[in-house]
Amino acid sequence: MNSYWEITTKSKNSNARTGIIQTNHGKIYTPAFIPVGTQGTIKSLTPEEIKNLDIQIFFVNTYHLWLRPGDKIIKQLGGIHKFCHWNGPIITDSGGFQIFSLGKNTFTPRGNFSTEIQGGKLVKKTKKGVWFKSHINGTKHLLTPEKSIQIQDNLDSDIIVALDDCTPYPANRKQAEKSLQLTFNWALRSLREYQKLQKNYPKKKLIYGIIQGSYYKNLREASTKFITNLEFDGIGIGGVAVGEPKQKMREVVSWIIPLLPENKPRHLFGVGEIDDIFDFIEMGIDTFDCVMPTRYARMGKILTRVKPWFYDIKKSIFRKDALPLERNCQCYTCQNYSRAYIHHLFKTRELLAYHLATIHNLFFFQQLMEKIKKAIKTNQLNKIKQEYNAI
Repeated sequence: MNSYWEITTKSKNSNARTGIIQTNHGKIYTPAFIPVGTQGTIKSLTPEEIKNLDIQIFFVNTYHLWLRPGDKIIKQLGGIHKFCHWNGPIITDSGGFQIFSLGKNTFTPRGNFSTEIQGGKLVKKTKKGVWFKSHINGTKHLLTPEKSIQIQDNLDSDIIVALDDCTPYPANRKQAEKSLQLTFNWALRSLREYQKLQKNYPKKKLIYGIIQGSYYKNLREASTKFITNLEFDGIGIGGVAVGEPKQKMREVVSWIIPLLPENKPRHLFGVGEIDDIFDFIEMGIDTFDCVMPTRYARMGKILTRVKPWFYDIKKSIFRKDALPLERNCQCYTCQNYSRAYIHHLFKTRELLAYHLATIHNLFFFQQLMEKIKKAIKTNQLNKIKQEYNAI
C-alpha cells in the first residue's frame, strides 16, 4: 500500500473495505461521507461544532473561492485552514462541476440565473480551458487545468482534484467522446502542473484524477485505464448523479470498479442518498461527497432511518409535537429541542432552525458511517442495511 493509504479491513461478503487516508492535516478513516462547505464553511456551523460532530474532512469549492474572496488573498492570510479556522483535512474540487452546472444556465444583468438567453451563456469550453462568465457580476475568467491546480495550491488543500469535463446526461456518443478527450488532456496538464508545484513543499499534497465517459461502457473503461495509469494518488468517479436513473448510476460504477487498483482510495462525486451509500460502499467506494444532508436541513427535511429517510418538519402535524426530531438520537438538537420548537423556528424563518437541523442531519450521517465501518469489520453490513430500511 502507499504511505498515504492503507486498507485496514476487507469484507468477506462484498467489495466493501475500511481504510485510512493520511493527509497533511490528519487522517481520514473510511468509508467516509464528506460534507460540502462551498464557501469555506459548512453552512450555519462553526468549526468547533463540525469537530464535535466527528466530521473528519469537508469539501470547499475552487471556483467560488477563486471569484470571492480570491485564492491569492486566502494564501496571503495563511491558506484555507487558517482562513476558516479548521485544522483538519480539506479537499477542493477542480471547478469541473461548475463547467457542467453553470453551462446549463445563462447570466442576466442582475447576476441571477435565467432559463432565457438574456446575457449570454455562462460557460464556453475550448481546448485551452473554459471561459466562465461570473455568476456574481458577469466578468469573464479563463479556467485552465494549470489555473485550477494553482488555485487549489494557493488554497493549500490537502486533496487536490484534476480538472475534468463533467459530461451532461443524456449525451450522445459523439458528445461523450469529445468530452472525454478534454478530460484526458486536462488530466495530463493538471498532473504536470501539480508535480511542478509540489516540488516547493516538503509535505505531499494528494491529487485525484477523475474518470468520466458518460453512460458508454467502452468510454468508461477507456477512461478508467487512462486515469489509473497516471501518477494520481487517488481516483475519483465523476459524471454520475447528474440526472440519470439510479440503476444507470450503479451500472456505470460496476463497469469501473473491477478495473481500479486496490492501492489507491476511491471517491464518488455527488452521491449521498442512504440507499446509494450502502450500495456503493458494498461495491468498493471509500469516500463520497454530497450537499444533500445540509441542503435538506435548510429546507426543513429531517433525516431519519425510515424510508424515504426524511420528513418535512414544516408540516402542521408537528406544531404540537413534543418528541425530538428522531427518537433515541443522541445529537445536540434531539437532546435539547422538540419537533414543535423546530417547526416553529422554520415557520417564523428563524436562523436557528437551519443550525439545529444541520446539526441533526450531519450527526445522522456520521453515525451511519460509523455503524457501516464497524459492520464491515464484523461482516454485518446487511444487518445495518436492514436497520436503515435500505434493503
